[in-house]
Amino acid sequence: MKIVNIVIAIAAGLIVLLGYFFNSPGLHELRSPLLDWAVTLSGIAGLVAILNLVFGVHLKRLRENHPKKGFSVVILISFAVTLIAGVFLSPASEGFQKLVTRVQVPIESSLMAVLAITLVLAALKILQRHRNWMGFVFFLSVIFFLVLNSGVLAFTSEIPFLRDILSGLHQIPVAGARGILLGIALGSLATGIRVLIGTDRPYNG
Repeated sequence: MKIVNIVIAIAAGLIVLLGYFFNSPGLHELRSPLLDWAVTLSGIAGLVAILNLVFGVHLKRLRENHPKKGFSVVILISFAVTLIAGVFLSPASEGFQKLVTRVQVPIESSLMAVLAITLVLAALKILQRHRNWMGFVFFLSVIFFLVLNSGVLAFTSEIPFLRDILSGLHQIPVAGARGILLGIALGSLATGIRVLIGTDRPYNG
């Protein structure tokens, strides 16, 4: 049975991979259903995770009178409102988009604020544990880019020399983000190759 699983996984991976490089009608006919199945299974997995979060975690907290049940009430109400709006309104409708945006934007802003504080604390801990130039550079980098992106230096936009320097500095985080994306892409490629050659077998778990 394990051999059958390996053959199916390798064959499916090769069909999808070859379909990107060769414009063959036969490959397209085979590749499209495989991709559709993958998207469908991903959606079902996400739905199962949501249902487990609602019924297995937060409703359980309400039944057990958990000390943090107030947070669960807020989450359940938000989930119900979003679900009802998504069912009766089109996801592309302006009303639904406003509803989602008014919830999503404050959450994202709060997470970014928490991330900024976490980075500062992490920089301080690194500086305390590793008293070397790398920890010092990391700490200064965190503080500098937090100040740079806070808008405190907005007045420098009227000074051509400083404006050009800050414009260049603003590109550094973009380069870092691209580096992270490249790392993710290379890691995904390596994992895919290992699955294709049968070294990794997550489907046997």
